[in-house]
Amino acid sequence: MDAQRSVIPFGLGRSYGDVALNEGGTVLQTPRLDALIHADWNTGIVRAEAGLSLAMLHKVSVQRGYFVAVTPGTKFVTLGGAVANDVHGKNHHQAGSFGAHVRALGLLRSDGTRLTCSREQNGEMFALTIGGLGLTGLIEWVELQLKPIGSAFLTVENMACTSLDEFFTLSHDSADWPYTVMWVDCFAKGKAVGRGIFSRGRVLDDGALEPHGDKGLSMPMTMPAFVLNKASITAFNRLYRMRPGARFAGRQHYDPFFYPLDAIDGWNKLYGPSGFYQHQCLIPPDEARKGIREMLEIVEQAGQGSFLAVLKVHGPETSPGVMSFCREGVSLALDFANKGERTLRLLDQLDQCVARHGGRIYPAKDGRMAAAFYQQSYPRWRELEEARDPAFSSSFWRRVTQEQGANS
Repeated sequence: MDAQRSVIPFGLGRSYGDVALNEGGTVLQTPRLDALIHADWNTGIVRAEAGLSLAMLHKVSVQRGYFVAVTPGTKFVTLGGAVANDVHGKNHHQAGSFGAHVRALGLLRSDGTRLTCSREQNGEMFALTIGGLGLTGLIEWVELQLKPIGSAFLTVENMACTSLDEFFTLSHDSADWPYTVMWVDCFAKGKAVGRGIFSRGRVLDDGALEPHGDKGLSMPMTMPAFVLNKASITAFNRLYRMRPGARFAGRQHYDPFFYPLDAIDGWNKLYGPSGFYQHQCLIPPDEARKGIREMLEIVEQAGQGSFLAVLKVHGPETSPGVMSFCREGVSLALDFANKGERTLRLLDQLDQCVARHGGRIYPAKDGRMAAAFYQQSYPRWRELEEARDPAFSSSFWRRVTQEQGANS
């Protein structure tokens, strides 16, 4: 595929890797394609242009008693981006990923063809577009089934978790809670590996339907590269585990519960001028306990801990997306300040561990996965290549397909 003649849609830039980048080619910026086309507030079915963000949708829908059924950890994503990456959230064990709640979508192909895609109409293209990384054409609009809510607030419980074994126990005991997640201390050793703060929540049945506000903090400067080191992250982890909110039970608005990082504009500046890599994997249930432990031990021994490590149990995938990341298992998301070759070697070690345990990496969070590993863990990738609009490509897709011969 010719990069110079290719395009890829680009929303609000919350994919941490290169799925929405197109080196040498063109990106189609979609955030101004943001109209709400139709909404039925009796049923919660809405149709909106693909550039509409979750933040703007919730400004309208929450006061009417509706919320997206599945949300990632930021509200600053577009509907098109949420479909293309088939995003997931804290309720995957009950609700699956975003695509499970998409009723239909409009797809514009480079030859001018417009397709309406759903489970019943153009079903194969529908399944390949959900989780299809924006490669099947331009998503013009998305029709969603929203979730009814009685309040903009949740009842939330945050509790200390002393080990990885306790995480699995808490997750099992919290299966009836719609939302569960755990922050992990990556520098814990021995029996304490996997300790952290386990959080669970459920939307209240009644209360104020208040949309989120617009005020927040802003990172005033990019931090010097030396600030993030083992000593500083260890100190942060200790303070984070000991803070008052780490042991909390009470009422909380949806915004800080679902989107804590959105409160700090430019939070990525914490990682310094070289930026960061994120590594998010999912390991199948039978291998999860052993595989996650091995990964945390690798991180601790490397001394490159993440202070935004997140652990989550996933249920069976209900999305129709052929190339969706999610399936049943346990996911671990890690952020690492970019220390050059040292960090890349650590990421390769983590990939090898994930591969040994039959897992996969989330493309939306990847910027360097090897083609062989991608093709091994996403065995249906050729179906997406065959359905790909010939004018659409990305840096990610060329990296993970051409190295092994996408057309061989």
